[in-house]
Amino acid sequence: MKKIVLALTGVALLLSGSVIAQDNNDKTPDFKKWQVRVRGVGVVPDESADIGIIGGDVDISTALIPEVDFTYFFTKNIAAELILGTTKHDVHTTGSDISAIGGSSNTNVDLGSVYLLPPTLTLQYHFYANETFKPYVGAGVNYTIFYSVDEGSTVRDVEYDNAFGYAFQVGFDLMLNDKFFINMDVKKIFLSTDVTVDGSNLAEGLSIPAKVDINPLLVGFGVGMKF
Repeated sequence: MKKIVLALTGVALLLSGSVIAQDNNDKTPDFKKWQVRVRGVGVVPDESADIGIIGGDVDISTALIPEVDFTYFFTKNIAAELILGTTKHDVHTTGSDISAIGGSSNTNVDLGSVYLLPPTLTLQYHFYANETFKPYVGAGVNYTIFYSVDEGSTVRDVEYDNAFGYAFQVGFDLMLNDKFFINMDVKKIFLSTDVTVDGSNLAEGLSIPAKVDINPLLVGFGVGMKF
C-alpha cells in the first residue's frame, strides 16, 4: 500500500507542475470533458508463485475480454479514467511435489478457474501532438475482486483474497473527427493475492497456502466518443 501512495504522490507532483505551466486557454471550458470507450482487451498474466508444502509455480491462462472505460477531463491535459471489465482465467500449478500423498514429485495440479473483476482508476496526462494524434500516460490504483471460483476436480476448494494493486499505462487516441476516435492502450497492473487451497479430500487436514503474483499486461484496442 505504501508503494501505491508513493507512486500516486509522484504522479500528482509531476502533473501539478504541468497544470501550473498550462496556458490560460487550457483553463477555459472550451473542450469536451467526458469521453467513453469500448475496447477489446488482451489480458496476459506475468505470473509467479510461492507455494507452500507442495512447491512448484503457477500458470494462469491468457484471456480476451470486452471492456468499457470512462474518462473525465479536469483540464485539456489532466484526466481521470475508470476501466470496467471482468475476465476468467484457468489456473494450475506447475512442477509441484505431491509424492507425500502418492502422486508424482513433478506434476501440475489443476486448480480450476476464477473470475477477476479489476476496476482500475488512473490519473492521466494527455499530450496534443496535433489535432489528430493525442498520446497520453497515466498511473493509478486497482482493486481486484475474485469471484465465481471453480476449484476443478482435484482439490476441495480454492480461496483467493481480494487485493489492491497499482497500474501504469500508455496509449493514444487517433481522432476521426471532433467527436469520434480510435484508441490504443497498454496497461501494466502489479497485483498479488494470497491463495489458500483446501486439499483435505487428498489428505486429512491438508491446506496449501500460496502467495501469487499475477501482474497482468492489458493490451486494448477500440473506439471512443467525446461528449
